[in-house]
Amino acid sequence: MENEVLTRYDVVVVGGGAAGLNAALMLGRARRSVLVIDAEQPRNAPAAHMHGFLSRDGEAPADLLAAGRREVAGYGGEILTGQVVSARREGSDFVVETVDGRRVSARRVLLATGLRDELPDVPGLAERWGRDVLHCPYCHGWEFRDEPIGVLATSPMSVHQALLFRQWSERITLLLNGSDAPSGEEADKLAARGIEVVAEPVERLEVVGDELTGVRLAGGRAVPLRALAVAPRMVARSEPAAGLGLEPEAHPSGGAHIPSDENGRTSVPGVWVAGNTTDLRATVIVAAAAGATVGGMINMDLIEEETARAVASARDPFTAAAENRTCEVAMGDSRHGVVHDQEEHMSAAEWDERYGSQERLFSGAANDALVAEVTGMPPGRALDVGCGEGGDAIWLAEQGWKVTATDISRVAVERGAAVAAERAAEVAANIAWVRADLAAEHPPARSFDLVSAQYFALKKERGDEPVRALLAAVAEGGTLLYVGHDPAGFPPDAEFDPAEYVLPADVAKFLDEDWQVEVDETRPRTGPGKEDHPHDVVLRARRVR
Repeated sequence: MENEVLTRYDVVVVGGGAAGLNAALMLGRARRSVLVIDAEQPRNAPAAHMHGFLSRDGEAPADLLAAGRREVAGYGGEILTGQVVSARREGSDFVVETVDGRRVSARRVLLATGLRDELPDVPGLAERWGRDVLHCPYCHGWEFRDEPIGVLATSPMSVHQALLFRQWSERITLLLNGSDAPSGEEADKLAARGIEVVAEPVERLEVVGDELTGVRLAGGRAVPLRALAVAPRMVARSEPAAGLGLEPEAHPSGGAHIPSDENGRTSVPGVWVAGNTTDLRATVIVAAAAGATVGGMINMDLIEEETARAVASARDPFTAAAENRTCEVAMGDSRHGVVHDQEEHMSAAEWDERYGSQERLFSGAANDALVAEVTGMPPGRALDVGCGEGGDAIWLAEQGWKVTATDISRVAVERGAAVAAERAAEVAANIAWVRADLAAEHPPARSFDLVSAQYFALKKERGDEPVRALLAAVAEGGTLLYVGHDPAGFPPDAEFDPAEYVLPADVAKFLDEDWQVEVDETRPRTGPGKEDHPHDVVLRARRVR
């Protein structure tokens, strides 16, 4: 899958319940490209009807989801039936993979995966879950009003649950199932409301035909019941969240959820949650409302990103070239009103003379370190710093990257543009060529998924600002790849003094807690023409925030 081109969406929604579908509906109406991936395992599948949903009270849950899918599709949203096995950030995007191997990318991910109900280990309990074994009186209480209802104790909150169900029936029994008996004020409340308390453990459920008739206690006594209320341990379905850097946290109810702010934004930028994934107690209508809110907030988040990029494009030729994907050479020697001093003009002229002195200065092949480190990365937006005659930029474009290739030499970028045009139209269309002195003309901040500097001749006397600008150009989740010849390989009497130039070790000093160093090593160079510099120093780091 190294060169696989992934379908890219604005948003991938994992989970097609009420929350996920309502978010997708809002995003589709906002003209966003949306994919909903749903495993078709809704929590309320065993229930014949849902309640408390204005205008849809008593409707089958499956009918609501079918209607939601039709509405989402009506605005261009796509629905995929499948189980998501992994989700992770790659560059500035996310890659989501299903169990059958399908992979897609997205600018944002919404987790609306719902939750699992962990039930006590009582024979017959799980088989009747959602029918006459239930947990929510607002969802099921009316249907069992005035009937004998048992409450199986699972936590200290079970007393509260028994008192709650007392609103629907006077015939409530609290089954302690071996847990501690209530005392003090709690015991007084139960007695005052006429709720019977049974201490013996429950051995099994009693079922006649397809109807719950009661429970059998360990001592042999049967307690007649028409419904059994259980407070399960509710745990968010969080498997796809792990690869995104999110772990479930304890919830006050005793379960586990993915925390977020009031708008569904998680601690991981670009990842959102809605419905029971974060709000364990949300009913169907509450989950749907949360989906609507989060859908609108994700759209606003994307608008802010696009607006910031548009402003940067209007101000900065690097971004403008990358956005337009035009194959053009910037001919001017000054930008943003900056007039280069004589030293900078001399540097550009010297490089032009060096490139112009022969038909080709370098081999035209991509640098080994670039190929080794970038192969397999999902393509995105790349900045090739000191691109020379374009070997790296052309290779990146062939892998599907959208490349901004920059060099101080006009001769170099003109030559690179010509080679790319000869190679293939689609390759040329993926590269924007910019004549620029990166020491003075800085790329836009957080705009590139890959910033590659291969043997970039940046003198230390230019100060720290150029290095900081290169780091700043890397988008969150993006990669910096800085490669230089091993300074130990230069003879002591060489005219070129590597100590005068910024090396990978110098760049590494600027990497703070926002960065994760993935490769920092000296490795051999192989192949003809590389004998003079047999080793390279390779620094690869990823911006984590």
